[in-house]
Amino acid sequence: MSTSHAISSDGTRIAFTCFGDATRPSILLIHGWAQQWMCWQPLWERLQDHYFVVAMDLRGHGSSDKPENEAAYTDTALWAEDVQAVMDAAKLDMPVLVGWSYGARVIAAYLDVKGDADIAGVVLAGGVLAIGAHRESWMAGPASPGLDRDLYTDDVPRRLAATARFVDACTSAPLDRRTYAEMVGANMLCPAHVRRALFRADVDLRPVFGKMNCPALVIHGTQDEVVTPATGEAAAHAMQNGQYVPYEGIGHAPFLEAPERFAKDISVFTNACKRIPV
Repeated sequence: MSTSHAISSDGTRIAFTCFGDATRPSILLIHGWAQQWMCWQPLWERLQDHYFVVAMDLRGHGSSDKPENEAAYTDTALWAEDVQAVMDAAKLDMPVLVGWSYGARVIAAYLDVKGDADIAGVVLAGGVLAIGAHRESWMAGPASPGLDRDLYTDDVPRRLAATARFVDACTSAPLDRRTYAEMVGANMLCPAHVRRALFRADVDLRPVFGKMNCPALVIHGTQDEVVTPATGEAAAHAMQNGQYVPYEGIGHAPFLEAPERFAKDISVFTNACKRIPV
């Protein structure tokens, strides 16, 4: 395991951590709103012996730089450049992009600006389908971060309490004590000004996903209270080569609640994209 920084087009440093042998098929993990690369631990532990796994910290999160200006988070081109910078720095060859929740917005930004010629496939886990004015009411679950103003306040005690509630709502069954604490801590590394800016853009991901030619796998927990399961179904339906896989009884973070199944599904999908015999 090693952590490095890539430099995006605007000078923002984007942290990324690598696992496994760089000569193996590559997978780039892109976390969700207010998280960081450590959330993927159950997944990289199961994949690193067979794949080159890279987990990035989004701008404004974790160990990446946290620009103050709102435009650093609303400009679609910058998200695309962040992904490209990590791909270049880690020397990823036709990676599978895996996006959790807000990570779907980041992947869509990459597709919109760069296209899909340099990636093998896309996996969404509890992915959003629109933000801002384009988000429709049926897309947001009762625990959507957009419904709790305390998640965005500069009042740290209030923001911490709201963050703890949000992390608790991300799974249908309670996380073990250590993982829960790590998730809350990781969330708190994302400042209030970043949290607010992340949802200021008005973006509909459906047209971008509709133009995508590469294969896609959409995994969504049927008990997701953050992003509705209907959103996952709609995402797969919008794609030319999208497959929808519901996880019964699972919440917003399927790789945490069902890591063995999630890792297997990612492996099968990646092998198919790379034409590797199973």
